[in-house]
Amino acid sequence: MIDRRLVTNFDWTLIGLVSAICLMGVLNIYSASAAYKLGGAPYYIKQLNWMAFGLLLSLVVASLDYHILEDFSYWFYGFLLLLLIAVLLVGKRSLGATRWLNLGFFTIQPSELMKIVIVITFARFFNNFHSVGGLTVKEMLVPLGLLALPALLIMKQPDLGTATLVVMIAASMAFYIGFRWATIVTFALVTVPLFWFTWAVYMKPYQKNRVLDFINPERSRLGSGYHIIQSKIAVGSGGFWGKGYVKGTQAQLRFLPEQHTDFAFSVFAEEWGFFGTLILIVLYLCLILWGLNIARRCNDRLGGLLAVGVTAMLFWHSVINIGMVIGLFPVVGVPLPFFSYGGTSMITSMVGVGILQSISMRRFMF
Repeated sequence: MIDRRLVTNFDWTLIGLVSAICLMGVLNIYSASAAYKLGGAPYYIKQLNWMAFGLLLSLVVASLDYHILEDFSYWFYGFLLLLLIAVLLVGKRSLGATRWLNLGFFTIQPSELMKIVIVITFARFFNNFHSVGGLTVKEMLVPLGLLALPALLIMKQPDLGTATLVVMIAASMAFYIGFRWATIVTFALVTVPLFWFTWAVYMKPYQKNRVLDFINPERSRLGSGYHIIQSKIAVGSGGFWGKGYVKGTQAQLRFLPEQHTDFAFSVFAEEWGFFGTLILIVLYLCLILWGLNIARRCNDRLGGLLAVGVTAMLFWHSVINIGMVIGLFPVVGVPLPFFSYGGTSMITSMVGVGILQSISMRRFMF
């Protein structure tokens, strides 16, 4: 029987913020894909279906005691590793990358699911591991091993953006636990040769071009720098009030690449201008702050770690995507949570929301 306190403590603020962003995303996808000629269901209808399924899934996750996740965390981790290996062996190739598994009725992107699984895995590890005075380099060896396996497999697809996100989510949780100064200095010294090794060995030519285009987009206006230049034009041309719904020329004339997925924010900025994007960014800011508030109010260590991890996932997704489309970061394949088109991304984010809801509802029990 469900405890009545769980129902009365349902976090309507959390679900309200998520629903508002989702609905804005659906409207934006309708506009972004209006110029497409599709044989099947329109993208915005598919996104509505994913949104409904995701909300239902988040309620299912919220109904479960989040401590159950600790028991199954390493099983989830091992299963996702197998899926990542399967992607490299029999995955579906698209746009020069192998990131999807075709399951017949639908395709999934295991690297997206790994973001939430790494949160659960690190939460279990740090919940059962207590460090005095901050984490040492030796104490970080096991977490680094847990992180390195999926990160390297994702980079091999290649998907540098998702691999970077997995690393940043894990790093955020480690910083929540705390480092010793010697550990921070050691990692800082290791970072430079690690970046060089990644550049020289793992990064593909098109990924290197994205970094170089970030530094100087004009070096290849009609080539690899085209995406960011068109995105900046779209964002800048929106002005203060925007050009109006379904009236953005960059989107309707299809100058923008991947305008319903990675560059969905560019479409929104062109049509709604600075005022509209400010509202959207404030909604994301409120969501992030509310996630941190859930972590602060939680009375046990596991719940706090899970809440920080999920919030970090949503934060880094939002910052990197928005920074990418306005030229603050190199172009990487990172969707805007709840806003960009994509089933696996929506499901992953909604599972995270379900975990936050479960923690918020049970804050009085621990």
